[in-house]
Amino acid sequence: MPRRDIYHDTVKRAGEKAGWTITHDPFPLQIGNKRLSADLGAERIIGAEKETEKIVVEVKSFVGESDVKDLEQALGQYVLYRQILNEIGEERDLYLAVSRPIFKSVFSIELGQILLNNKIMKLVVFDDVIEVIVKWIPD
Repeated sequence: MPRRDIYHDTVKRAGEKAGWTITHDPFPLQIGNKRLSADLGAERIIGAEKETEKIVVEVKSFVGESDVKDLEQALGQYVLYRQILNEIGEERDLYLAVSRPIFKSVFSIELGQILLNNKIMKLVVFDDVIEVIVKWIPD
């Protein structure tokens, strides 16, 4: 089993506080004979019709020596997971979870804005101190 990100449990608790039920920890992904896993699968009931919203969340801490290298790795993993979810017919939105400081230093500048403006990835931003979700992009 792959090593968990340092913020794994923080994001899990923040999601639960926001009304999400964690359904998978980790969320299994299989394509052919390759087995991978995203960090979390979650769902919540929305609206009067009791429809269920389902997501997969990949948590990234960006603790490497280079934010650019960390972003490249996170983007590659995100794109791969998105394609696998599409291929296996899993209708869940995929989100990359990042802390508020990483959002400010990586995704609020031109480099990260390219990905968000072109709808390449979706983010969930969390406060790692009080363990709450502070922003969904897009919301």
